[in-house]
Formats: sequence, C-alpha cells, structure tokens
Amino acid sequence: MTDLPYLASRLYGTPLLIARPKLEVILGVVARKLAGDTFDTPPPATADAGINGGLQIVEGIAILPVLGTLVRRSSYIGAASGLTSYHDIEAMAEAAFADPTVKAVLLEVDSSGGEAGGVFDLAQRLRQLAQASAKPLWAMADEAALSAAYAIACAADRLWLTRTAEVGSIGVVAVHVDESVADAKAGMTYTFLHAGAHKVDGHPHAPLPAPVAADIQADIEQLHTQFISLVAGFRRLPPEAIRDTEARVYRGEAAIQKGLADQIGTRAEAITALQRQLAMSASRSLRNKAAVLSAARTPPRSQPSPKEISMNDHNPVTPMDDAQENTAPTPAQSPQTPPPLDEAAITAQVEQRLRRQLAELTEIAAQAKRLGVTVDPAQALARGVTPDALRQSVLKQAAERDVAQDIVAEAPQPPHTKPQSVADSPLVKAAQAYGGQK
Repeated sequence: MTDLPYLASRLYGTPLLIARPKLEVILGVVARKLAGDTFDTPPPATADAGINGGLQIVEGIAILPVLGTLVRRSSYIGAASGLTSYHDIEAMAEAAFADPTVKAVLLEVDSSGGEAGGVFDLAQRLRQLAQASAKPLWAMADEAALSAAYAIACAADRLWLTRTAEVGSIGVVAVHVDESVADAKAGMTYTFLHAGAHKVDGHPHAPLPAPVAADIQADIEQLHTQFISLVAGFRRLPPEAIRDTEARVYRGEAAIQKGLADQIGTRAEAITALQRQLAMSASRSLRNKAAVLSAARTPPRSQPSPKEISMNDHNPVTPMDDAQENTAPTPAQSPQTPPPLDEAAITAQVEQRLRRQLAELTEIAAQAKRLGVTVDPAQALARGVTPDALRQSVLKQAAERDVAQDIVAEAPQPPHTKPQSVADSPLVKAAQAYGGQK
C-alpha cells in the first residue's frame, strides 16, 4: 500500500460510521504506517474478483457479501486492505434483483462499519430494489453488523444473527489528530495561506479550536439524526428507542429484545427459513389462482334457483319438454333440490389442474434454458399464460437465434380459434351442470 495520503484523507477529519474497537485498530496500523513501518500486504485482486466473484446464487437465493471495512469507493486498495465499497454492493444488488433465476436476496454481513458518505443512500436503494422486484431481502449478521454495516443490514425485511453476533453501534465518530507537538520536536512549522475563514478548519498541525470542534460536532449530530431516522423507519421502532441505545453494541438475544434483530440462527438455518417462505408464497399464489377459477363457477345472484321458482306459485308455468315431464314430481312427491356443491372437492380439482399446468410450464422452461431462453414458470402461471402460448413464445425467441430446428413442439392452434375462457372450461361446465345451472 503506497497511497497513504489518500487513505489518511478517508480516515482523519471526516465522519465515520464505525465501531470503536475497529477504529482503534485502523488508527494504530495507519499511524505506524505513516511513521515509516512496513507491512506485508496481499497481492492485488484480479479484475474479475469484484461483482461476479462476490455474489453467489444458491438454489434461487443470491447471497450478497457485506464484509470488512466499508467505503464509498474502494479503488485499487480494496483487496489489499479488506475494503468493500458501497458502489460494489449496489451493483451486486442490482444484478441479483434483476436476475430472473433469483427469487430472494440474503445479505451476508460481517463488518464493523466504515465511511458515512453514501451508506444511507445505499440502504434506501436496497429497500427500493426489494420492493420494486417483490423479492424478499433478508440479512444475516455473521458475526458483526455494526454502525454503517447495521445501516445496510436493517434495510432487510428480516435480520438474523448468530448467537455471538453483534449489532448496533448506531452512532457517528470523527477523528482529529494534533501533530503540533510532533512538528515542534521535528523542528517543523506549518503556515497555511488561505482565503475563507474556515478553509483549513481542523488541520492537524495545531490544536483544534473550540469553534471548529463545535462545527464538527454539529455535523456529527446531524448525521446521527439521519442514522436514527433510517433505522427507526426500517425497523418500525420509535426514534427515541434508537437514540436511547447511545450507540451501544448488542449481542445475540439482547439485540432481539431491543428490536434490532429478528431471529437467532446459523447461516444455513436462515437460508432454509428463506426457502420455506418462498415455498409458502408460491403455494399461496397457487391457492389464490384456484380461488379465482373456482369463483368463476358461482352463478349471478340475480338468477333465481329452481327452488326459488317452485316456491313462487303465482308465477306462470312454462311448458315442459318430454324430459322435464318424465322427471316432474307427482302430487305425492315433494320437489327435491340438488345437493350442495362440494367446495373442497372442486377446489382440489382446480388445484390439481393448476399443478399439472405448472409442471408442464416447468418442463417447457427447462427445455428453453438449454436453448438459452430464460422462462419463469411460476410467473407464467400467475399471468395465466398457457403452455401452448409459452411454447410458441420460446419458439419465437429461439428462432431469432437460428435454433428453432432443434425444438419439437406441438402445432399452434388455428388463427381463428379463440383462447378458451374460464366459462368454457370443462371443469366449470361440469360444476354448473352439477348445480343445476344452464
């Protein structure tokens, strides 16, 4: 690492969202480095170790790393210094939420925080991406989500943490180094010529004046208020409750009791729980679709039922055909009403039909994937796309890539054939006939 002035400018005299122990370590290392000590550093990372190297997709869940010290831009010193930039996190998130194969995103957080600049915008961006895509965003603190890292983690719909993980440190800190004594011992005197009374406020070659310290403190308080508002909004807690933490760090169960986290578990348990939620959401979507189709068989209330007609004796009786005459009740017999429809049986039949359709759509999606065409079968089912329509769509896309000859598909319906409506469904007609409706 040779760009010490650049690193020092990111560390001294600027507000930081970082936990105290981590700050002390960084200050100690940088101070020794500035004093001339040498340290071995790892070689620079390769060019492809950024977005694609960090983001992992496991069974439809994108695992996005939020690791190490967080900065707005890591530049070339990132790999050697264990830095992760907000820009890289945002780019990975955008890629994950836009990927049709990704059903949810899990933030894997192990960081004590970092720079204040850009972290609030990143947290808001993560929440917006999750809401716009309707994909769950979860976070896992393993083993730390402190300060700036917690600002990112609390943007998630649900925050898990291991038993020993730490969260919190909702505060802001700035560091000023007074080098005037060291300058005097070295025989160095600095004179700043400047225009603007506050142009060189906080420079390290003189003690920090009280008015300048007050200005820096006011900036810190303003950032702290933004931090509190962000956490309170995401966690649905009163701002006073967040302010009362006074930037404390909470571990495990204590974090849950404070409302700063939701559940304790391992990374594997969090992934399993997220997969279970995705399965339940898919099942609810299937049931809703079945309910819509089942509701289509219900006749309008304005049409009188046979029982209602038989009770209106003053109404004129219409002529009956032979079939009606043969089934008409004799005076000794009482009119019989048809038995009630079995709602559970009909719903089960509709669900079974939808499952078969989903299986067929899934098979088409698998075939399309081999041809380089991406298809989401669950989304196609929710939108009411039939297997034939989906197959034709895949054919069209594949034909544009000159691979249509490798596809074996059913012949499309004639142009004059209209799409089958719900009312034309054999299942609906059977239910209507069973209920005595014409």
